[in-house]
Amino acid sequence: MTQELHTYREIRQQPQVWVKAYDTILARKAEIQSFLHANFNEDYTIVLTGAGTSAYIGDALELALSKINRGVRAIATTDIITDPGIYFDSSSKVLLVSFARSGNSPESVGTVKAVEKAAGKVVHIFITCNENGELARMKGDNILTILLPPETNDLSLAMTSSYSTMLLVCSMIARIDHIEEDGDSIRQLSSCVKAAMDKYEDAIREIAGRDFTRAIFLGSGPLKGVAEESRLKLQELTDGAVMCTFDSFLGFRHGPKALVNPESLLVYLLSSNPDVQRYELDLIRQIKSNNNVKASIVICQQKPALEEECYDLCVEIGLKGVQDYYACVSHIFVGQLLGYYKSLATGLCPDSPSVSGNISRVVEGVKLYI
Repeated sequence: MTQELHTYREIRQQPQVWVKAYDTILARKAEIQSFLHANFNEDYTIVLTGAGTSAYIGDALELALSKINRGVRAIATTDIITDPGIYFDSSSKVLLVSFARSGNSPESVGTVKAVEKAAGKVVHIFITCNENGELARMKGDNILTILLPPETNDLSLAMTSSYSTMLLVCSMIARIDHIEEDGDSIRQLSSCVKAAMDKYEDAIREIAGRDFTRAIFLGSGPLKGVAEESRLKLQELTDGAVMCTFDSFLGFRHGPKALVNPESLLVYLLSSNPDVQRYELDLIRQIKSNNNVKASIVICQQKPALEEECYDLCVEIGLKGVQDYYACVSHIFVGQLLGYYKSLATGLCPDSPSVSGNISRVVEGVKLYI
């Protein structure tokens, strides 16, 4: 059954799709460099935008790309549309990077128009999965369109391949002057995540079958953004039957920790930075000491110095020497598989889990006032 569902296939295909996307960007290196050199300089603010999952790409990359360019901001299309004047004025110079699976949601094209109207100068990079979408069909001298491999245009409701591949491709564009040397990192990412999927999938399925009604995803730095997307995957694939939240490890202490109860699943996305990890491990130990929960999962690059009684499952991915702007996406498959298997466990179809009809593959009913 699992092999026949789009959602499962789209989760499992990610490692091989990432390598295909890398080859696509490598082949377009000269074109991308030419566009950036002609249209972009340090006076421009880089704005990463999208709606829902596409916005969460920016939330992770705003921090992950900070070592490459400090002038990066993540602003959701759903925030820009309602009041563009909060963010832009006639003095604004903007490189707007738009993430869109279909490119057909009302906010995607609406944001392009709104920023063009509000800002002084705008350059666009469209990173999209659908060659037939409205966004992909927009043309202009100030537009660079990056089409991802067609299999990233997920057929299921939940964005999986599209999310991870758009995130990686944006990082590749930021690294375009050094893209050849990044091939080893992308291939290592692909092989390590595939191996981790193979090794831990059954254990993730077992935990998804446990009777939890809420889930909490915690991450630091870029991994907070990945925790945000992980939270959405489990919540939308269960049609809201499992209520989910996310936070940073330290932020969670300041009130949100009240959410932890015996019906909870805790998922810890550990940083590979040992200085950061000290704070993370302290919280994990505290929660173990003070709370009973249904299960705890630790996701890490290398197994931490943490007592085994503090978790039910440790997912060790094994990346070494891969920078955050690529490595942060390695954690996402756990939340995706949790959502997939919990959807099945609750009697839903992961490809179309919204029995309530509250969500759809492309958002409907948005009226734009531009």
